[in-house]
Amino acid sequence: MKVLKFGGTSVANAQNIKLVLDIVTNKAKEDKIIVVVSALSKITDTLHLAAAKAAANDENFKEIIAEIEKIHLDTLKQLIPVSEQSSLLSHIKRIVNHLETLLDGCFLLGELSARTLDTILSFGELLSSYVIAEALKQNLKNSGYKDSREVIKTNNNFGKANVNFEITNLLIQDFFHSNEKQVVVMPGFISSSTDGISTTLGRGGSDYTAAIIAAALDATDLEIWTDVNGMFTANPKIVKQAQPISTISYQEAMELSHFGAKVLYPPTIQPVLQKNIPIYIKNTFAPEVDGTFISHNPQTNTNPVKGISHIENITLITLEGPGMIGVTGSSKRLFEVLSHAHINVIFITQASSEHSICIGIANEDAEEAEIAINKAFEVEIAQSKVDPCLVEKNLCIIALVGEKMKNHQGLSGKMFSTLGKNNVNIRAIAQGASERNISVVINERDVKKALNTLHERFFEDNTKQLNLFVMGVGNVGEIFMAQIAQQKKFLKENLKINLRVIAVSNSRKMYFDEDGIDLKKWQDLLADGEATDQEIFITKVKELNLRNSIFVDITANEGVSKLYEKFLKESVAVVTCNKIACASEYDNYINLKNLSRKYNAPFLFETNVGAGLPIIDTVKNLIASGDKVHKIQAVLSGSLNFIFNNFDDKNSFHDVVKEAGVQGFTEPDPTIDLSGIDVARKILILIRESGYKMDIEEIANESFMPAACLQTKSNEAFFASLIEHTAHFDNIYKEALSKDSRLKYVAQFENGKASVGLQFIPKDHPFYNLEGKDNIVLFYTDRYVDQPLLIKGAGAGAAVTASGIFADVIRIGNV
Repeated sequence: MKVLKFGGTSVANAQNIKLVLDIVTNKAKEDKIIVVVSALSKITDTLHLAAAKAAANDENFKEIIAEIEKIHLDTLKQLIPVSEQSSLLSHIKRIVNHLETLLDGCFLLGELSARTLDTILSFGELLSSYVIAEALKQNLKNSGYKDSREVIKTNNNFGKANVNFEITNLLIQDFFHSNEKQVVVMPGFISSSTDGISTTLGRGGSDYTAAIIAAALDATDLEIWTDVNGMFTANPKIVKQAQPISTISYQEAMELSHFGAKVLYPPTIQPVLQKNIPIYIKNTFAPEVDGTFISHNPQTNTNPVKGISHIENITLITLEGPGMIGVTGSSKRLFEVLSHAHINVIFITQASSEHSICIGIANEDAEEAEIAINKAFEVEIAQSKVDPCLVEKNLCIIALVGEKMKNHQGLSGKMFSTLGKNNVNIRAIAQGASERNISVVINERDVKKALNTLHERFFEDNTKQLNLFVMGVGNVGEIFMAQIAQQKKFLKENLKINLRVIAVSNSRKMYFDEDGIDLKKWQDLLADGEATDQEIFITKVKELNLRNSIFVDITANEGVSKLYEKFLKESVAVVTCNKIACASEYDNYINLKNLSRKYNAPFLFETNVGAGLPIIDTVKNLIASGDKVHKIQAVLSGSLNFIFNNFDDKNSFHDVVKEAGVQGFTEPDPTIDLSGIDVARKILILIRESGYKMDIEEIANESFMPAACLQTKSNEAFFASLIEHTAHFDNIYKEALSKDSRLKYVAQFENGKASVGLQFIPKDHPFYNLEGKDNIVLFYTDRYVDQPLLIKGAGAGAAVTASGIFADVIRIGNV
């Protein structure tokens, strides 16, 4: 014999009930079947509302009853042939009339007792089971109906009655031993006291009904039919990558169910656990899927963690004080107070010093618990032996569950470090000696991030999801987006990095998509986005609170660079090619570096110097390994190198600068490059990364540009001034020719002093043959004395800059 239970969503309407009937009919070909059904979807809540309105003298309860009647009549009409409907419809109306009489009584008396409420709520299952039983007879003549109240007997604890198993088991066995029907339909959730008064079994009552019957009859198995493919490794509504669990132990299932896995309610398992009856969790809407198999000895897999679950709306209450140390009975008094107030304790942890004890309860019980505890310990509080209890609301418990966790070292450490890396603060920790469950309390706003991060760590083959918020999608930004689209699949398959762009923004528009922007359509989506607002941008990043969030700045905007501090404080990593922040006041530079360490949020800016060349990373490694930089010589402007490599007696200075802009080598404002300020910022960053304190005002800038050119107010005026000063630039070129030298814009640092300026480079110098837009850097250190460490390569261009930004993003993914 099998027991099948179908939940509210499975019997929500006639269409769903037809699926249920098909499943039952097929199962009945092989076994005798008992079908336990819940009320139609949301009917129990609707009955509760009607009862509350009636007791409050609100006549609108009659409209609710009329709607309940209509739903059941319409459902029956869709399931039963017209020729056979008359008597059945009349029966439903009689049931509803009885219900309305009870509600009229509540209305007249203006009260609602627990006993009456149980009777009212029982009508949901009575109606659904009657409709389904009659519909089943159309397909399977050898089927019948049994009112659960006749066989499940309880005490009078209305709302959550306790089952008298001795009487109940006998009644169930007596009925089914003489029953000849192939299928019997029974209402779940409802029962009756030994003196015949309707009672209910509380939350998860329909599951409990099915388990009670299965245990009483030693059923071969219990099948719980719902709207999901079994139990999952995490809540699939929060964790998109959650996977169905094929096999699981009773204990693991109870742990996951207790911590929010809604497909099962823990007490459900108890009766069948004692009889070692296996449970199947199946999907009514995909009956071919295997679902989850729950038993004493499930098949083992290599992962010791079976699932991650959580309970929201938790309040943490801490009782502490020196008067608790070594004093017996403090814990007993605390729990007695809560027990007397009927407050359920979900979470317990106590320091070994006995100085404090911490409990987790539902938010709704917090105020009552605080008053009761402070009253119970009022003498100790008055004597300053115990502090008034500390109450922290809006928290959440996250639980890592697995039967085999006790045999694996380091799982707690992995859990804590994974949360820590994403700045999820742990408020309390609890772990039993069985090590079947490791629980932590965190802020409720971090739930989604925590669940996804932990799931990624324990179930997704260490695939790391990176969530990018990109500001600046001009020339370099557009190429960066193209590179991501091109390499996305490669990164996931080879580096286990799942890259998603969550937001894009330019100076006019911004667009967000929590599930990741379609990289084939990002330009169209951005064009239809909302107006750009930096404060709203930051607020949305905070509200999304996604794991491994990275802000990518591909602008040259000072205002954007001032946002870094806010992002780092939210544990959002920053990747930037914008040099302004790292070349700003030294205190700001140091502050950003410190925030990066404090909030475990990488701050990477490799493209600040040399575009995609590994210059800054090399300096960091030198310093980290104990080397010391004494001298730096460098050509750090790819744009200026391009300009002076192409400027000659055939190509005017004006034309070459214009061409550099066309090819994307210069900044939108070319004076930034030609004034030397850009090179000064770059050498300053290298100096600071080498461990020296310096500000940009300390760098001597020996400009080759006429002051009039740099004082122009627009690009048009600037280029006009270049033509006006053609002779000045020609004279510089002629001087270089006379010295048999080449023009290079050089940055230098030595003995604590730095400068940038145009130099005549002789043929025997390493800079002489530097072609095109290349950069070159020479580091003289303790280890590189006679021959400097030399880094050379393309130092400008949108493609190499974009690839350098991309490389920084991948570095974060590999951390």
